[in-house]
Amino acid sequence: MLNNFSKGIFLSGIIFLFSCQSDQSPKSCLPEELLGEKIDIKGGEFQFGDNRFYIDEGPSARATVAGFNIDIHEVTNIQFAEFVSETGFITDAEKGLSEADHPDLPEKYRVPGSMVFVPPEDNSPSSPAQWWQFIPDANWRQPYGPGSDIVGKENHPVVQLTYADAEAYAKWLGRRLPTEREWEFAARGGFDGAIYSWGDEKPHDGQPKANTWQGIFPHVNLKEDGFVASAPVGCYPPNGLGLFDTTGNVWEWSSTPYGPDRKRDYGANGFDPQQPGIIVKTLKGGSFLCADNYCQRYRPAARQAQDVTVASPHIGFRTVANKIIN
Repeated sequence: MLNNFSKGIFLSGIIFLFSCQSDQSPKSCLPEELLGEKIDIKGGEFQFGDNRFYIDEGPSARATVAGFNIDIHEVTNIQFAEFVSETGFITDAEKGLSEADHPDLPEKYRVPGSMVFVPPEDNSPSSPAQWWQFIPDANWRQPYGPGSDIVGKENHPVVQLTYADAEAYAKWLGRRLPTEREWEFAARGGFDGAIYSWGDEKPHDGQPKANTWQGIFPHVNLKEDGFVASAPVGCYPPNGLGLFDTTGNVWEWSSTPYGPDRKRDYGANGFDPQQPGIIVKTLKGGSFLCADNYCQRYRPAARQAQDVTVASPHIGFRTVANKIIN
């Protein structure tokens, strides 16, 4: 993953580094006219949550959302590059953390950088604490740290962005990040109450329906869908409402504070019992690291808490707006 990288290319006065996952990986899956498109969602009533899986997905209840406009795919590297070119924006991973704001954090974790997934070797024993490592200088341009890049991945989802980074991009467009209800309503694709965005058939039955981990996580990745990590947006069929990649590929930020019980209000900061005292938002959609034996959160109702200050190579986002365009 970190070898055989191409040189940077010059675009709008900034060096952008793009790399392909493999020689066979397409640089784009969507036709040019669909890249960057947005669609109107009429809104309505739906089953919000699910009582059949992880406890934090319930209790399920009928909910309504007003109409909104949403990106048909995750924000891409080239879209974020345009934002950076026009504004000079510097992401949190590129800045690092100050000692004044984080006096208890060791200096080695305050330098510019971010978290990276490092799979264990062979079948050696491992744990999540070992899979995720802080890598200095990992950021959206080099998601796995120095030596990695995004050459050839202009149309892959942009990653290694904190909540504030994603929010800044959305505001630049005059848009915002979706609420959890909006995201889940759109992700269901009109299949109210179904397990997956396309119905109840499992992602790996027949042809792969989404970019998820095939095999035994984290040791064996069969790569049956052709991708080790992220895929270009739109490589899989859209859901019933015309949205791509609401299952797998990368997790997506929502603006909703996370709480382990949907019945309670945990305030603006949210609450995660695994990391008390941390401001957490709700991630949706699962990622290329979700497998049948681990995570299994590639369902519209599934959710995960995420520290708003932490970025990673499997978290991206898409934007919404209140105004119905058409």
